[in-house]
Amino acid sequence: MDTAELRELLTPDGLRLLDSLPPFDERADVVAEVSRLRKQGHAPELVAAVLTQARLRARGVAKFGEFASRMLFTEAGLEQATRLPVASSHAGRYRRAGVSRVADLGCGIGGDAMAFAALELGVLAVDRDEVTAAIATYNLAPWPAASVELGDASEVPLDGVDAVFLDPARRTAGHQATSRLQDPAQWSPSLDVAFGFAERMPTGVKLGPGVDRDLLPDDAECQWISVDRSVVEVGVWFGDLARPGVRRSALVFGPSGPAEMSAAGDTEDVEVGDLDEYLYEPDGSVIRARLIGDLARQLEATTISRDIAYLTAPTAEQTPFAQCFRVVETFPLDEKRLRQELRARGIGRVEIKKRGVDIDPAVFRKRLQLAGSNEATLVLTRVAGRHTALLCERV
Repeated sequence: MDTAELRELLTPDGLRLLDSLPPFDERADVVAEVSRLRKQGHAPELVAAVLTQARLRARGVAKFGEFASRMLFTEAGLEQATRLPVASSHAGRYRRAGVSRVADLGCGIGGDAMAFAALELGVLAVDRDEVTAAIATYNLAPWPAASVELGDASEVPLDGVDAVFLDPARRTAGHQATSRLQDPAQWSPSLDVAFGFAERMPTGVKLGPGVDRDLLPDDAECQWISVDRSVVEVGVWFGDLARPGVRRSALVFGPSGPAEMSAAGDTEDVEVGDLDEYLYEPDGSVIRARLIGDLARQLEATTISRDIAYLTAPTAEQTPFAQCFRVVETFPLDEKRLRQELRARGIGRVEIKKRGVDIDPAVFRKRLQLAGSNEATLVLTRVAGRHTALLCERV
């Protein structure tokens, strides 16, 4: 979206037209819809803007639920925005820490700022991109205690602010087709600048989950968060926002709501044991937080091989921190043998998981030439150091 489209959209007629559109349907004839709106006398820029917003609102439901129906988005802004449950978790930290007004520096389209404002915190939201700041202003309009400024996160005055939240831009500038920046010094603000705010006041920094752990400070709480088994971020918390005695935590949002593991640091792994009847795949947040040892002790499990993040135990336990599989059969990791075994069992659909082996699951699946009506899970890994295929069923 450019400024011309945004100006067309942010008018009473533009917003009325957007709200009048039917729910977005990926299968609909877009050309026919454009023609219909043009025949009604709407400008090409406005038609493009409202149809883009209708599509983004439909996609935004996955992150913002029913709030998406009254929000505005950019492609990049929606992609990078914090999911509503996660943003609510962030906001809860600030409220519990006694913060009254927070600066959201690099606010994007305002997802986290909305969560802060919803908990009745004062919010100063700042973004350096004009279009993004305008969209954040619209999204935050229902909350009078929230204001938006156009500016650089590292230079904005913080008078009256008693805590900071930053989500450094880790992609090139723009609203779509952006690329990832690998060097933390090129982020906006840079990682050093973001962490530097902690010397002045309580600070939280949202980073990508794959950030180099060597870049994370020892004096902060680092919390990896997953939503529906996908790790979405690591939050780095300083000062009163960090919990006493907690330096590593894994927060999992699943069908039963949030669940968390925490520790004073990386936990010690358990010993390698014999493969038992059940296999556990720890959640990615647990793996990245290096809390696999604590999870194994909870499950009375061992690891199947050194440096492989699969656990094994004689019993199946329900846990939000891992997926559980029953091991049906064990085979050498031999393609021809597996093809024969799967065909003999009539397995035509297979979920392939792998860890510790150099295999492309999509290519491997094609080479298995599957046929049949049954389905199973195939785990390609190392057991006691040996390349092994585990035929499993989900518990």
